[in-house]
Amino acid sequence: MSQTKFIVRKVAVLGAGVMGAQIAAHLANARVPTVLFDLPATTGDKNAIALKAIEALKKQKPSPLAGKDAIGAITPANYDDHLSLLKDCDLVIEAIAERMDWKADLYRKVAPHLGENSIFVTNTSGLSINTLADSLPESLKPRFCGVHFFNPPRYMHLVEIIPCRGSDAGMLDNLERFLVTTLGKGVIRAKDTPNFVANRIGVFSMLATIANAEKFGIRFDVVDDLTGPRLGRPKSATFRTADVVGLDTFSHVVKTMQDTLPNDPWHGLFKSPEWLQKLIAAGALGAKTKVGIYKKEGKQMFVLDPKSGEYVGSGEKGDDAVKDILKNPDPAAKFKALRESQHPQAQFLWACFRDVFHYIAVHLADIGHSARDVDFAIRWGFGWSVGPFETWQSAGWQQVAGWINEDIQAGRALSSAALPAWALATDRSGVHFVDGSYDAAGNRLVGRSSLDVYSRQLAPARVLGEQNAPLGETVFENDGVRAFTTGDDVLVVSFKSKAHAIGPDVLEGVNAALDIAEARFKALVIWQTEEPFSVGADLQSMMPAFMMGDWDSIESMVRRFQDTSMRLRYSQIPTVAATQGYVFGGGCEFAMHVDRVVAALESYVGLVEVGVGLLPGGGGCKEFALRASQQAKGGDILAALKDSFMTVAMAKVGTSAIETQEIGYFRPTDVVVFNAYELLYVAKQQALAMAESGYRPPLKVKSFPVAGRTGAASIKGQLVNMLEGRFISQHDFFISGLIADVMTGGDVDAGTEVDEQWILDLERKAFMTLLKNSKTQDRIANMLTTGKPLRN
Repeated sequence: MSQTKFIVRKVAVLGAGVMGAQIAAHLANARVPTVLFDLPATTGDKNAIALKAIEALKKQKPSPLAGKDAIGAITPANYDDHLSLLKDCDLVIEAIAERMDWKADLYRKVAPHLGENSIFVTNTSGLSINTLADSLPESLKPRFCGVHFFNPPRYMHLVEIIPCRGSDAGMLDNLERFLVTTLGKGVIRAKDTPNFVANRIGVFSMLATIANAEKFGIRFDVVDDLTGPRLGRPKSATFRTADVVGLDTFSHVVKTMQDTLPNDPWHGLFKSPEWLQKLIAAGALGAKTKVGIYKKEGKQMFVLDPKSGEYVGSGEKGDDAVKDILKNPDPAAKFKALRESQHPQAQFLWACFRDVFHYIAVHLADIGHSARDVDFAIRWGFGWSVGPFETWQSAGWQQVAGWINEDIQAGRALSSAALPAWALATDRSGVHFVDGSYDAAGNRLVGRSSLDVYSRQLAPARVLGEQNAPLGETVFENDGVRAFTTGDDVLVVSFKSKAHAIGPDVLEGVNAALDIAEARFKALVIWQTEEPFSVGADLQSMMPAFMMGDWDSIESMVRRFQDTSMRLRYSQIPTVAATQGYVFGGGCEFAMHVDRVVAALESYVGLVEVGVGLLPGGGGCKEFALRASQQAKGGDILAALKDSFMTVAMAKVGTSAIETQEIGYFRPTDVVVFNAYELLYVAKQQALAMAESGYRPPLKVKSFPVAGRTGAASIKGQLVNMLEGRFISQHDFFISGLIADVMTGGDVDAGTEVDEQWILDLERKAFMTLLKNSKTQDRIANMLTTGKPLRN
């Protein structure tokens, strides 16, 4: 294959089941025109199956679609009438049911219709890629491989690429570039072994947890309490995860392991327990059938008792003594305490860790190219915050290896397989080092991929043991921010506060960074080292002044906040906000004032101040008032303002960067990036492009017309209806009325010309009025103590 630039103009997805349709949706999110194929319907429209799948995408939660227009990029098709469309597709993804015979039949049908350079891939979760390749003509094998997306494809970062024996190296590289940048994925190259890397280990971990829960007599709900966030894993933990995945799907993956891994030392474990088989036979398949291991009746949740086969009330938690052990920040001390404790729950947890460590050590040589691939696969595919090898290494490699070995000798482990010699070597301190991660098959350290696409990741995902020095050279630092440069004329500012909340130290730091950037740099980028971008104003920092009734100092902080937003707007250098995760309140206001936002697709954005009984006080109301005057067609400012008012009053949150543009927090000219690890690179490129284009700050808006008191009255009329219909509380009504007054310019005639400072002053005054209100104070106290909004 020639190594000319690989451009994906169009993609076909074969199979409109759950995975196929959602892969098509994510391609559509990325503006890749996609043809979604399925069998022809026997009656009516022959595209009915694909059409039904496309329609279903609109209703799913969390939404596979990132914006309302994305669905327009998907074209329904069927195998009878539309195979000729395949010749124009640069990539064809097969995603039908996991049956070798069905896939082979489909390959024979579509192969003659593929373009001569089309890449053909299978989204299998565990079938042999080489066996599937045997059904293809020789000429297609260099363009064939496995590409395993994880469910749901929009949100799960992991994609495994599994080459077959004849896969062309250049084709694999092109595919990886496309997956990483266009679709935003974390790619690992897997060997062609059953269930590949993530499912092989992740499903083993679930089976080991099930086996140990039975051995130590731990209830399923207690297992889920202990094996979720307390271990840095998703809330769905173990048994809830099985319900979410689907008990039939989980059982199918287990069956694949049973059928294809006869020589695995843990083979006896690869079977669905009797209670699971009974649930499946009864049609209780988990979340999709509303009953599985868990079931809900009214508000009461029940969980299966595997011994009796009956459901019992759910909600039991792990023992406090065991939870205290898990809170220990020192991994070595934590594992020692778990292993030495006589408590069954502690013994259960140690056994779960031990059996996974044992399994990955024995199988590293045959399933992974390196320990790094294993850890990333589990982090990105199963949502663990720390990979299994990293966990072992952090607890002291040799100590833990010795304990595992003792348990194997004593017959306590789930298998008698010996630990490999490399794992027990007396000089071994781990598997991840500055120079690379361990490859057991080659007995060497392997560095990271040198593929050019990774040069765009200035702060890539790291594993324990790699260099984790702060990025770039520090130019300025205070308690709130660190400002640094990577040597390219851009000053990057990162917040140091918890959840990147904006308090006095952050405001002081951003202003100092602006001073420095205007004097010495070409541009300024606000970028955080990890999610979220910012949860907004730091209410905690206001508490001392609040308790003392020192309203003047709070008002001066709000004024400082507004001034900082305005400085970001009118600075002498281009300013860019690089957002991902939550972009709430003041974080959203900063983003609304910079010259450009570069947003990771998974940016969740909103002015959510109403939840704590306040209104946006850092320039958010002003910005929407200004934008409405600029967008007003035929001078009808109120019509342009009404949607923005509802957005603020209802604390509407954009659930993707694309939806955020549709709502109006971000502008159409802002940039959406699919891979969050490329965010800083793209933000700096955008900032430099503005600087190199002869950047001048926007001209200050001398004045603009507002909707005035009649506009406010019109909006308040709507609010009365909402109050009477009990859609909002009396306090919500009061807050919304103040928002309406501010956004319409206060007590002035419609069409009156005001400047930005006029609205900022109104905004600040209304903010202070609310802050002194007892119901708002109750809302703030509730948020600070419980983390949840109070609706009073």
